[in-house]
Amino acid sequence: MAVATNLAEINKQIETSCEKSNRNSDEITLIAVTKYVTIERNQEILDAGIKHFGENRNEGFLEKYKHFGDQAKWHFIGTLQTRKVKDIIDKVDMIHSLDRLSLAKEINKRADSPVDCFLQVNVSGEETKHGLNIEEVPAFIEQIKQYDKVRVVGLMTMAPHVEDQTLIRNVFRKLAELRDEMKARKLDYAPCEFLSMGMSNDFEIAIEEGATHIRVGSKLVKS
Repeated sequence: MAVATNLAEINKQIETSCEKSNRNSDEITLIAVTKYVTIERNQEILDAGIKHFGENRNEGFLEKYKHFGDQAKWHFIGTLQTRKVKDIIDKVDMIHSLDRLSLAKEINKRADSPVDCFLQVNVSGEETKHGLNIEEVPAFIEQIKQYDKVRVVGLMTMAPHVEDQTLIRNVFRKLAELRDEMKARKLDYAPCEFLSMGMSNDFEIAIEEGATHIRVGSKLVKS
């Protein structure tokens, strides 16, 4: 019952962060990152009541999808190679890593119906991270208009893995400010309602700064 115990602790932390920021915990979608998790542990996560699974590799996603199908909501959270879009499209519910027009074009070509996507933004400017620079986002969203099967529902980022909480908070805050600017445009194809940010080590800060989708792996599945 490790997952159920871990989930209870995570839910407490979510509640506390929501109280600090005058938010309702119903606004938060907890995505279980299951990339290194066995089918059996995935079942335990499902049994604990988590319905949102996050995968970052095509092969891992397809293996899990074969077992669980529409019992779960599927989030693709890793870098998505253009040539592999055809394998996962119309199976995933959300793609969290749209970061280039060639990927948008391929999604548009392969999808049967509009796909909810998060734009991945490299707020911290780290060379090891994928994503658009903050300055590139407005023009990128303008260009997305040509792809009617791509719907930009929000922005995603990853903060640096550091101890400096002020730095982490600033990264999340900048993304939230950018999201607010994009949301204010009131574009049908890019409503930009959501913020996908925060992982096991920093989701509490992310919630305080406006996260709607948090991606938690190690803290949930640890024994």
